[in-house]
Amino acid sequence: MDKRERTRRIKDQARALGFEAVGIAPLSALPGEALEAWLARQYHGTMAYMERTSERRIDPRKVLSNARSVVSLSLNYFHDYDLPYERPERGTISRYAAGENYHEVLGKRLEQLLDYVRGFEPEVEAKIYVDTGPVMDKYWAVHSGVGWLGKHTNVLSRDLGSWFFLGEILLNLELEYDAPGADFCGSCTRCIDACPTDAIVEPYLLDSRRCISYLTIELREDIPEEFREPMGNLIFGCDICQDVCPWNRKAPVSSVEEFKPREENRAPQLLELARLSPEEFQKRYRGSPIKRAKWRGFLRNVVVAMGNSGDPEMIPELENLLQHDDPMIRRHAKWALNALGPSPEDARCPDL
Repeated sequence: MDKRERTRRIKDQARALGFEAVGIAPLSALPGEALEAWLARQYHGTMAYMERTSERRIDPRKVLSNARSVVSLSLNYFHDYDLPYERPERGTISRYAAGENYHEVLGKRLEQLLDYVRGFEPEVEAKIYVDTGPVMDKYWAVHSGVGWLGKHTNVLSRDLGSWFFLGEILLNLELEYDAPGADFCGSCTRCIDACPTDAIVEPYLLDSRRCISYLTIELREDIPEEFREPMGNLIFGCDICQDVCPWNRKAPVSSVEEFKPREENRAPQLLELARLSPEEFQKRYRGSPIKRAKWRGFLRNVVVAMGNSGDPEMIPELENLLQHDDPMIRRHAKWALNALGPSPEDARCPDL
């Protein structure tokens, strides 16, 4: 079978499986200067795996030595509902995390596509990735024509905006290749201007250490005080740079049933979340991306949002959290109480 027929079959089957876009790029080593400079500036924060796997990220042939092609695919997750930014007693959860775990949903479809390829290329060698391995998914999405890199560093599509997940299949097959995506951001800087923590330090460059998504998901330590008030009621992830993007105004609604937001994730009550035990957290967020923050980190995020709420009804629960077993939770509870207003009880946790 020639490469044209292979390519046609792969793309047709990808669309039949529900992928909105599929692009293919020749696999080669990336120019590594940008990643190396980003790491040198410590913009990866505590994500040590970014540095540890940098050589494989730059050259995917260190992952699959005889790989020839990268198939990049996108799957829309957008559902149109109002995030509770203006309801300070509620928590805001990023749209991507409101439904089921995308790693499993997207991974299953990639496995189905690879099984299809094995049907006509039984000896094919391949690797599948869904945001879990040393592959620069955004780079390959751009270079395979799935979209372009927006100034907020998310991949954008004129059809989907930026509300989509990315996955890749590395193959040892030669295929027909697509042209890289053209940049349609123009002179717009809305994402940069809207970022509450100035995490987009310049167009196309993100300092993860300032990003609310990083702070609420990846960071396992205390959230730096300078970023707590700008977080507002964001308790898992952040969509602000995407919400303001003009390309997202007419984004289509996803047809993927698993990505529909769970009712409890649309606008959860902060007080309810603050009272979750570790076991209740595990049960509530089973099969959800939210589990990545872990109970301790999630509670920390909720406490910060409680401090930003301006709601005196939060005070009794925060006072209870001053006695929490975890020193990090106690420290954030003390900050939250101070944010709600000075109190004579401020010295109740002397070991802070």
